[in-house]
Amino acid sequence: MKHTGISLKQTIATALLVLSTATGFAQSADNTAIRPFHASIPEEQVQDLRHRIGITRWPAKETVADQSQGVKLAQIQDLVKYWGTSYDWRKAENRLNALPQFVTKIDGLDIHFIHVRSPHKNAMPLIITHGWPGSVFEALKAIEPLTDPTKYGGKAEDAFDVVIPSMPGYGFSERPATTGWGPEKIGAAWDVLMKRLGYHHYVAQGGDWGAVIADAMGRQAPEGLLGIHVNMPATVPAEVAKVLKEGGPAPANLSAKEKAAFESLNRLYTKGGGYAGMMVTRPQTLGYSLTDSPVGLAAFFLDKMNEWTYSGGNAEKSLTRDEILDDITLYWLTNTAVSGAQLYWENNNNNFNAAEQRTAEIKVPVAITVFPGEIYQAPKTWAERAYPKLVYFNEVKKGGHFASWEEPQLYSEELRAAFKSLRK
Repeated sequence: MKHTGISLKQTIATALLVLSTATGFAQSADNTAIRPFHASIPEEQVQDLRHRIGITRWPAKETVADQSQGVKLAQIQDLVKYWGTSYDWRKAENRLNALPQFVTKIDGLDIHFIHVRSPHKNAMPLIITHGWPGSVFEALKAIEPLTDPTKYGGKAEDAFDVVIPSMPGYGFSERPATTGWGPEKIGAAWDVLMKRLGYHHYVAQGGDWGAVIADAMGRQAPEGLLGIHVNMPATVPAEVAKVLKEGGPAPANLSAKEKAAFESLNRLYTKGGGYAGMMVTRPQTLGYSLTDSPVGLAAFFLDKMNEWTYSGGNAEKSLTRDEILDDITLYWLTNTAVSGAQLYWENNNNNFNAAEQRTAEIKVPVAITVFPGEIYQAPKTWAERAYPKLVYFNEVKKGGHFASWEEPQLYSEELRAAFKSLRK
């Protein structure tokens, strides 16, 4: 046999590593080890999902013509019919496995992440945090425009090395067994991850929970964090938040943009925030339904995707049917509906309120992009009050809450511009 320089012992060890990371997490004597990860959901779990979809008991049709009562029966039935007969999870799995994936233990939890290095020299390290009801699938389409910008109208000096972790309790990251994994702890863990990957200077980005975590990192200001970019900023002044909470008309001194932001937030407070109220107060109770019924899970998520995409109320105008189902199926197959919801219980602040999020304490430069389909369009006047370290602010003309998912090219261009002045 030809000598390859690899011993039989090394070959067996490598094989065992691959097997152990196929459906879970490898155990390592070195707690700081970074181990390869390969997603491979057992086929019986995929078939069980299809079986459950096939025996769904449907509620009666809504009694209104709009979506004021929630996801319309015809829409969810159409999506679920496709989910149970034609959707192919293995395509989604293959998309993940085509990328470099890893796990590493941080503060007792195995954290799953994607790590794609740029082909260009001196790329800026960037960590991107997803939100709820999103996942790492949100950012996949933005990876190439960020890491290889020359293919997408950018320059080599615009390149990023991209790290996309799954938050604890989401996707393939380990579920916390105890309380305490809120935004501050996750932000600290992300700094450990970036340093463990050898990055001594980096930037952080996020929307939804990712924005809350990026803000937390900005307050912590670990050595090497050059700046943050958020596309769901916490800009609501305390006096405005007080009116929203207690009820009443918009304050009289608001500008047109500020009044529009107030009205959007008021709709969320009065008609669209029930999902968060349930997770903030009773994530475990809610979780029994979301964990036992795939259609219940799909409808719960689709409700927010319809509302938060730049789509006029139909998420399939912004995302493909497969993209929507990739995300929902990931939650189902990893059984993370409850652990994902528990993050709301851990951090029950109003994530839009600048005072509650303590944005004035952020010590690093802050960049903000406002997308028109966001839950509310943060006015520049509020952003400047909330973020004293604001160095970049831009309003774009398309895209919504799931910015990297809906508009990956525009999102990438925004990050290039936002972090340009921070490059070493």
